[in-house]
Amino acid sequence: MSETEMAQAEQLSPNAATISAESSNLSPEELEKLTENIVGALKTVYDPEIPVDIYELGLIYKVDLDDNRNITIDMTLTAPGCPVAGEMPIWVENAVASVEGVQDVKVNMVFDPPWDQSRMSEEAMVALNWW
Repeated sequence: MSETEMAQAEQLSPNAATISAESSNLSPEELEKLTENIVGALKTVYDPEIPVDIYELGLIYKVDLDDNRNITIDMTLTAPGCPVAGEMPIWVENAVASVEGVQDVKVNMVFDPPWDQSRMSEEAMVALNWW
């Protein structure tokens, strides 16, 4: 990932996943627009027990985009025993698949490293009044 891409990801949310593209056939403008739209889609998915979207909660660890605009997402849950563990990856897949230009979406559930509150953005902390 280039320094520009990392800086863009940092601006979106300090603890959010970076979106990396191994693709050389996307212009910087296309990558920026796709990144914005993917983040926007991720921000429509909420943990039903916490009134904050999964992106700001820091549940998205990694988003990879390949040459064919296929997306692979590594995500976690706030706790391994989360009641929507089987459903949330499907919500994420459907949200990101709705982004124009995205071909296929694969969501991997990972628990290493385990999620903790330090992954939350300032926006999430304010929303939850966790200062």
